[in-house]
Amino acid sequence: MYKKLKLIIKREYLIRVKKKSFIVITLIGPFLFSLIFFIPIIVNTLDENELKIIAVVDSSKIFYKLLPDNEKYKFIYLNKSLKEAEKEMINKGYYAVIFIPSTVLTTPVITISSTRQPSYNTRLYLISAFKSRIEALKLVKNNVDPEIVNSIKTDVKLNIIKLNKDGKRQTKTSELQIVVGVIAAVLIYFFIFMYSSMVMKGVMEEKVNRIVEIIASSVKPFQWMMGKIIGVALVGLTQFISWATLTVLIIIFGGSLIVENLNSSKLNYNELNNTINSSYSKVDYKPELNDNLTKITDLFVSIDLINFPLMIGSFLFYFIFGYFMYASIFAAIAGVVDNEADTQQFMLPVTIPLILTMVLFSNLITNPEGPIAFWLSMIPLTSPVAMMVRIAFGVPVWQYITSVLLLILSFVVSVWISGKIYRAGLLLYGKKVTYKDLLKWIRL
Repeated sequence: MYKKLKLIIKREYLIRVKKKSFIVITLIGPFLFSLIFFIPIIVNTLDENELKIIAVVDSSKIFYKLLPDNEKYKFIYLNKSLKEAEKEMINKGYYAVIFIPSTVLTTPVITISSTRQPSYNTRLYLISAFKSRIEALKLVKNNVDPEIVNSIKTDVKLNIIKLNKDGKRQTKTSELQIVVGVIAAVLIYFFIFMYSSMVMKGVMEEKVNRIVEIIASSVKPFQWMMGKIIGVALVGLTQFISWATLTVLIIIFGGSLIVENLNSSKLNYNELNNTINSSYSKVDYKPELNDNLTKITDLFVSIDLINFPLMIGSFLFYFIFGYFMYASIFAAIAGVVDNEADTQQFMLPVTIPLILTMVLFSNLITNPEGPIAFWLSMIPLTSPVAMMVRIAFGVPVWQYITSVLLLILSFVVSVWISGKIYRAGLLLYGKKVTYKDLLKWIRL
């Protein structure tokens, strides 16, 4: 029995991993996923090393020679109309033209005209400069000492500490943990459907081609079903491990480049801070500048708060057992129909729970300890996705164990029921199977 099962698993695994499509998708998948994240950053930073000459048309007459020049930005001040300045920009190749209206103090709306989309760093640089200048002028106008404003500015960070009933303190949940949990949940949803559908498609092809009639003479239907399910599961794990490894390497390499870029940007912000303070001596006002490097650094530091053994172990468990449960059901459905169109009537009730979980995703994130999140993480058809989100926020041990046991029990029951349906319907052709027939086969 085990020898035949091993041969079936080996066959199902090898015929899939040797396909060119599998190899190509496995290799380029991580690069495609990474490009979704990195392309906007790369596009915005391609021209960051270019010296940008920006013309300034200042109707307010209060920003003259305030904007600091450095290795990336050079400002020239034009005593012309906006229309004339824009024409000169096109002729002389300026990066952009900034128009400052005379009402800038009351209505701080500044226009930037350019023949291309201004980069994110450029926009951030200009917004910070104008914001600081306007705030400084308003303080002076209202006889407010800027030093007092500087002294009361406070950055507040919220540390979340969870106390157990015995008074033991648990480490806070970081935003990165939540992101990791959400990504893991989405991947499980994606993988369960993808690989379960792969099993269903394989069964249907063999049934339509009458291959199962030959196989059934030497192998029990249940063995054949389990062999296909386990073989495809190993394919999924192979692809996941490959994707995870390559993605981590890409993120490490790409992340180092991002931090390096932000580090150089930080120097520009410091220069801006110093220049503004020195160029306007009457107002010793330190502007509030967005420090992206600090945010990214905090993000990387929060990696230490992630319980990687728990997250990885939970992901593998819920993926494997969730997949086995759904794959066995999908295999049973494929075993009782003659074509793909007939699968819809049986698949809809099975797929609704997972789809419902994705619909209620926002509730899982905003209220992870609420009744909806609790029951979704207990019901086996929804727990693989729901529990991965809740684990990021911290789940009581008894709820975690209960969810695990219920999923294992449901896996055993679903495989047993699916095996009976699969065995009864595998060699059935030309008959429309109803739910009444399924109940009859289960009772046999």
